[in-house]
Amino acid sequence: MNGVAPYLAAAVVAMVAAQLAVPGADLYHAGWYNVVLAAFGIWAIARTWRAPLIALGIGAIAFAGVACGLLAPGARTVIGAPGTAVRVDEASTTLVFPLTRGDPPAVKTVRFTMTAFLRSVPRSVVAVDAYDRRGAHLTITQPTGSAFLSPVLLMQNTQSIAGLTLPYDSFAVPAAHCIVKAVLFSQAQAASMPALAAARGPVVLFSVEDDTGAPIANGIGMAPDGGSVAIGGLRLRPRVFTYAAVEVVPIPNLAVLFAGALAILAGLLLTRRSAPG
Repeated sequence: MNGVAPYLAAAVVAMVAAQLAVPGADLYHAGWYNVVLAAFGIWAIARTWRAPLIALGIGAIAFAGVACGLLAPGARTVIGAPGTAVRVDEASTTLVFPLTRGDPPAVKTVRFTMTAFLRSVPRSVVAVDAYDRRGAHLTITQPTGSAFLSPVLLMQNTQSIAGLTLPYDSFAVPAAHCIVKAVLFSQAQAASMPALAAARGPVVLFSVEDDTGAPIANGIGMAPDGGSVAIGGLRLRPRVFTYAAVEVVPIPNLAVLFAGALAILAGLLLTRRSAPG
């Protein structure tokens, strides 16, 4: 390659390599970014048509970058209940979430698949134990959750209380014919409220309703992490802990990039061999 072709090829490779080095940036989905990448790729191909392997390789790399920028879904966070397996089509993989905190996480820290970048994202979740007035342990179910019998609330919804945006979830206690809503105050949020500051840690607000959705008398109460509260004929004990979700960020197809790089390398070797010595 000579003239402007090496600079065009380098620009294409650099723009696509950036999608691997810093995955998930909004810039890669901008229309102008992909127009520039495609233009550089076409221009480089036009300048290297006498070296078809090099032209093919540049085209493959540019195509992978543009396809990811324009067609790939945006980044998303996969939240799985303990012991569940979640299929992630854009990463062509299945994530298995650990049953207990002592098990290996679904993604230890960072992991690449052929089409996606995966990384662990710590989140606060709440495990709840429920007891009746006699102290007998009661089964908790999550009819609307991803794991019906899991006692771990994933806290995927949010609501505003006293100007704070707080995660919440709900569960049912079939034996007591009631539904319980749990709202989580982090340690910092609890410390900002005089009524909760004495807990010196996360606090969970519980609201108990009957199975028709009607509020139960004396059905609202709070419990600190590891403590308990008696409300609505139940005793509830929350345990707040960190349980990792997985962020999935699409990247240019690594197989296409590898094939493109090989084609460029082979084209450069052939060009050097055929050059007059």
